[in-house]
Amino acid sequence: MESFSAVLRTASRARHTEAESSAFMSGLLGGRLGVDAYARYTEQLWFVYEALEAGAERLAADPVAGPFVRPELFRLPALARDLAHLRGPGWRAGLEALPQTRAYAARVRECAELWPAGYVAHHYTRCLGDLSGGQIIRDSAERTWGFARKGDGVRFYVFEEIPNPAAFKRRYRALLDGLRADAVERRRVVAECERAFALNTAVFRALGEEFRVTA
Repeated sequence: MESFSAVLRTASRARHTEAESSAFMSGLLGGRLGVDAYARYTEQLWFVYEALEAGAERLAADPVAGPFVRPELFRLPALARDLAHLRGPGWRAGLEALPQTRAYAARVRECAELWPAGYVAHHYTRCLGDLSGGQIIRDSAERTWGFARKGDGVRFYVFEEIPNPAAFKRRYRALLDGLRADAVERRRVVAECERAFALNTAVFRALGEEFRVTA
């Protein structure tokens, strides 16, 4: 019988590919967009992780979502350093969420308040995605805009408290396999993972409208 973590990975594969192949992300990774586009994307991550980490505080003792609340995944301090580097010391004053980002963050908050298993779906798609594929973004940013390796500007992608990402991801997937949810609830979680990817892709599309890729 297929493990639940494998079911989630299979079900979200198409959505994941769609997000990765968006014009904005392709342009960013291909070095065809300027550092301002990267900074704007980093700003959007702030709002999503603000929602995720506020939910983590609320759900730390929850029997369903609590096991997934791991301080080593908290990203707001790293994002604050990156944004200060990218936008200057007054970065908070200019922080602006796209409408699509507001919708994404609102759904994360809604799940944190009303549906812990749904929160897990967002935690999984966001945190494991940034721990894994995020390293490609970090490497590209360092090469394209000259950021110091694992330094200010890319600290969001540097998980200093996770020395062995592969082992950490195995443990995380084991938690997913043991999620306290029946078959019906697990199907809802799968659907929420797909929704999370769709919300993220909508942010990429909006950024793509704001930053057109040039040849």
